[in-house]
Amino acid sequence: MSKNIRVLIVDDSAVVRQSLSAILESDPHIEVMGTAADPLIAVKKIMKEVPDVITLDIEMPRMDGLTFLRKIMSQHPIPVVVISSLTTEGTETAMKALEYGASEIIGKPAMNAAQFINESKILLCDAVKAASQAKLTRLKISHTPQVDWVAPKFSADVILQKSTSYKKIISTEKIIALGASTGGTEAIRAFLKNLPAKMPGIAIVQHMPEGFTRSFANSLNNLCELEVKEAENGDRLYQGRVLIAPGNKHMLLKRTGKEYTVEVREGPLVNRHRPSVDVLFRSAARYAGQNAMGILLTGMGNDGAKGLLEMKEAGASTIAQDEASSVVFGMPREAIKLGAAKEVLPIDQMAPYLLKNFI
Repeated sequence: MSKNIRVLIVDDSAVVRQSLSAILESDPHIEVMGTAADPLIAVKKIMKEVPDVITLDIEMPRMDGLTFLRKIMSQHPIPVVVISSLTTEGTETAMKALEYGASEIIGKPAMNAAQFINESKILLCDAVKAASQAKLTRLKISHTPQVDWVAPKFSADVILQKSTSYKKIISTEKIIALGASTGGTEAIRAFLKNLPAKMPGIAIVQHMPEGFTRSFANSLNNLCELEVKEAENGDRLYQGRVLIAPGNKHMLLKRTGKEYTVEVREGPLVNRHRPSVDVLFRSAARYAGQNAMGILLTGMGNDGAKGLLEMKEAGASTIAQDEASSVVFGMPREAIKLGAAKEVLPIDQMAPYLLKNFI
């Protein structure tokens, strides 16, 4: 990256402000330009110097974070990472923040064990970097930053070993495996709301923290004709059903006879994420093969690119979202570079394509 990403931290807790500052400053590409105890103080700071990214708590004095976010996005859009406590009420509000234009949403970093502290650093700093590249207008993104500074980057091998060969699968039951990150919540909404109830089962990994995926699934369930739920271990995946991988857990597709189920399991971060798209895609390649459709949507980094290639090699149909309709053209671009995508489509053309070519 050619320059540091300047961040303004907005949180009413001095301890949290200090902790977030320490985490972000540990990344050589991020600079904390200031902190604010509430949105009114933040406004004064923004008037003097506009940050590249704002991290924003939701519950604060004098003005709540949601109101502040709406004002920012309607008057002077700035990439915002919402950092919220994992409460039922908080998750609902945070989901509303995504509708108002927040680029990313993460849980407040854990500070109780070395492993969780390190993972919190990865997730927070990656969220800030992704937000800094998000399209808030139609401005074209020229590049995606390289993330190269902490912790080993595990592949899907730590969860499921890659098959050396793909056997022809006799079952004709079809499934769709979909992955997304930054900008994915709105892209998934746009995709699902245009699909009829009689669709093959759909398994989705959206990079999102624990606690928020259930609210996301519930909101989608109220929006579209399909049944949408947060996945639980052993859930069946069948026609008309959509399963969302739970935050902080990997989700794999399994098959018993003609029936598909999902396995939800713990494990290390894969491609810096849990859940990981690569994990889902690899399992789809193994257990669904030519009966699967793999779709990779907007997001920073490369999670899902290799997995989409494995699906293609197993005979699956594959689609990557195009640059113009992606909030961050990172994951789809990496898949296209690998030759993993048979089709490259804008988000609004994916549902018609599936209805014509995959049902």
